[in-house]
Amino acid sequence: MSYKIAVVGATGNVGREMLNILAERQFPASEVVALASRRSLGQEVTYGEKTLKTKCLDDYDFTGTDIALMSAGGSISKAWGEKIGATGCVVIDNSSHFRMDPDVPLIVPEVNPDALAGYTKKNIIANPNCSTAQMMVALKPLHDYATIKRVVVSTYQSVSGSGKAAMEELWSQTRAIFVNDPIEPTVYPKQIAFNVIPQIDVFMDSGDTKEEWKMVAETGKILDPDIRVTATCVRVPVFLGHSESINIEFEKPIDETRIYEILREAPGLMVVDKREDGGYVTPVECAGEFATYISRMRRDVTVENGINLWCVSDNLLKGAALNAVQIAESLCNRYLKKG
Repeated sequence: MSYKIAVVGATGNVGREMLNILAERQFPASEVVALASRRSLGQEVTYGEKTLKTKCLDDYDFTGTDIALMSAGGSISKAWGEKIGATGCVVIDNSSHFRMDPDVPLIVPEVNPDALAGYTKKNIIANPNCSTAQMMVALKPLHDYATIKRVVVSTYQSVSGSGKAAMEELWSQTRAIFVNDPIEPTVYPKQIAFNVIPQIDVFMDSGDTKEEWKMVAETGKILDPDIRVTATCVRVPVFLGHSESINIEFEKPIDETRIYEILREAPGLMVVDKREDGGYVTPVECAGEFATYISRMRRDVTVENGINLWCVSDNLLKGAALNAVQIAESLCNRYLKKG
């Protein structure tokens, strides 16, 4: 079994990680094509031990391509997603454009793989928001155990979630402070170096930012619409890795020992939780790792059945590229089996 794969947005942070992961996980690809905009035509990207030259998305014929992994932004997904799907190629889209489309499944493979069946309506599958994806991996086994009633989450999201320009802005502002140069924010509304910004995406009429709304809406679509979620999303001066402080209230009685066991056994999770100095995971340790890490698990004594936990993950991997490749693997195993 082998599949022809196209990576759309191959020169971006997530696109490059998609190529790395396809190679590292030995995805059964007969051919991998790197696609980008016309201005990136011919730029070289790495796929395992191979070097690929990017081709132009505008000129590419998707006929005969099995899967397109897209990470080129919402406007590109809007313009191309359904066109690509109409050729018979299945689109796995990393943007927010299709996530709440009722005809497009929103998938975290460890959480709701059965929802993949709906991909045939448009030949499109949506990858969730990076902050939602890691939270879903943590919440799913706990929801199965004691039914989650309410979640309060505060995120600490790295600048890589905003792309290359944001990473460069953090670096240039940090340097500017040390050499006493002026700070001129361009990517973010305020200085990000040595600062935190309680705004990710635009503000909505409710006072929530769109990132916060995404966490609420996507949790309902992926896991359970009856779970009440409130989120505060914050950008922090970290280059890579998103962290989340998650407070969970359950409908049923909980046992702390059993929760530890469930989290340790759950797919995609790694528990590192020692009640001592440094006995937890930070973004530095999670960079480049496929697992979502859980630390600081403890009871919340202010509610009858509550816990707190700390959740950390590489946002370019489980929050984007890895989840997309895992979707592709599940899709092939379940629906696109070849001869």
